[in-house]
Amino acid sequence: MTEQTPPVSLPPAGAASRCRVTRLGLRDFRSYRSLDIDIDAPLVALVGENGAGKTNLLEALSLFTAGRGLRRADLAAMAAHDGPGTFSVSLSLDTRWGDVRLGTGTERTPDGGLTRRCRIDGETASSPAAFAEYVRVVWLTPALDGLFTGAPGDRRRFLDRLVLAVDPAHGTRVNAFERALRSRNRVLEEHPRNTAWLDAIETELAELAVAVAAARRETVTRLAALILAARDDASPFPWGDLSIGGEFEDMAAGRPAVEVEDLYRARLAEGRMRDRAAGRTLTGPQASDLTVRHGPKDMPAAECSTGEQKALLIGLVLAHARLVAAMSGMAPLVLMDEIAAHLDPRRRAALYATLADLGSQVWMTGADPTLFADLPAGAARFSVTPGRLVPMRAG
Repeated sequence: MTEQTPPVSLPPAGAASRCRVTRLGLRDFRSYRSLDIDIDAPLVALVGENGAGKTNLLEALSLFTAGRGLRRADLAAMAAHDGPGTFSVSLSLDTRWGDVRLGTGTERTPDGGLTRRCRIDGETASSPAAFAEYVRVVWLTPALDGLFTGAPGDRRRFLDRLVLAVDPAHGTRVNAFERALRSRNRVLEEHPRNTAWLDAIETELAELAVAVAAARRETVTRLAALILAARDDASPFPWGDLSIGGEFEDMAAGRPAVEVEDLYRARLAEGRMRDRAAGRTLTGPQASDLTVRHGPKDMPAAECSTGEQKALLIGLVLAHARLVAAMSGMAPLVLMDEIAAHLDPRRRAALYATLADLGSQVWMTGADPTLFADLPAGAARFSVTPGRLVPMRAG
């Protein structure tokens, strides 16, 4: 680890308040023209052939958090192809405040465009970030399987999603930082001698950079400490040793925020011609990287086998769910797309046992119903066919 991490106690199972979807409604969303179904289970398995619409249901649930959902899709892409071009998704939640109704979807604007609307108990909410008062959502999808060997940008997006689940304001900061970066790059290209304009942009950029980096560092520090507090070298889901690094982090290490802002602003001013030649800003948290090591083996995750990387990623997401519960006081919804297909029987049994103890409502998808044969009592199974969801009998 590159930083000293404060002690974090792993919350006991069930310590966080329950948050469970009890009803899901869709209209003109993806492959669902109309769906209204009651749910009463901590573990929910969605079983169906590829293309049946299983992931669409997870995506609908993922819209109840800040951001663009687990597919990061445009709003227009979520509407049913043969529908009006708009969609709606609604949930009934069993929470510590009692029953809460959440809704989100799109409406047409006067100029024919789309706008997103959010509602809580029928009242308009300012943005999806408002849902965080009632529900937190974490997920694991096959798109993350190459996380450790992929581009640093993929890991930064993954890290920002981890931060967003515990700090809903993080998305606003990241968006503002990225807008400021684009503004600086554009001014460098079109008006490189306008130093007053660049000074103003770089002042804003420095403030945002420090805020973004601090939020990332805090989440990584807390998550790493939680993982270490509960580490088990014999677990089928190995613990990960996490750190975040880069030129910006090296510059900021051990310095107060005001000093880091000054240093970064000076570095931006010095690098204007270099950045103009490159066509982008080269220094800053936009170039940072999340590093993960396989704890028991003490080796980079990128050098582990594919199976080890998958197990490590599952362990990381489960630890993150515990961190969300510890920091928010709410057990998050956990969405796991095609989670069991590539696990051997031992890891699959261990996963289901861990999920049962997590305290969260967990939604899983899979094509083979036998993968969910060993789910614990009380789990719900649904057969998914295009546009339909039908309860299945256990066994």
